[in-house]
Amino acid sequence: MHRPSSPNNQDAISKVVSRHAAVRMQQRAIPVRAVDAALTYGRQIQAKGVTFCVIGRKEVKRYAALGVDLSEIEGLQVLVGSDGAVVTAYRNRDLHAIRATSRRTRRRHQNH
Repeated sequence: MHRPSSPNNQDAISKVVSRHAAVRMQQRAIPVRAVDAALTYGRQIQAKGVTFCVIGRKEVKRYAALGVDLSEIEGLQVLVGSDGAVVTAYRNRDLHAIRATSRRTRRRHQNH
């Protein structure tokens, strides 16, 4: 279980890693501390029914100025389901593939 005390997410709740995520993290050599860092310092993007916590160039630069080195995990993306569980984690520096869900679409799906 992860309990990030995040500068981005003051009301962070405990995160549980799903079995799938644990297997993928092992296969992809992504340590738990890297996932914790993404949950703590990563940019949060709502898309495709999950929350992407991503460490991009901007996060690396922003937190380097504060003394936090995220350079080794640049490109890490952690997907968190609506239940708060980590669904999967992978590396991909191309953040353009993530299309944020518009507020209009989110409202439409919430009503159904």
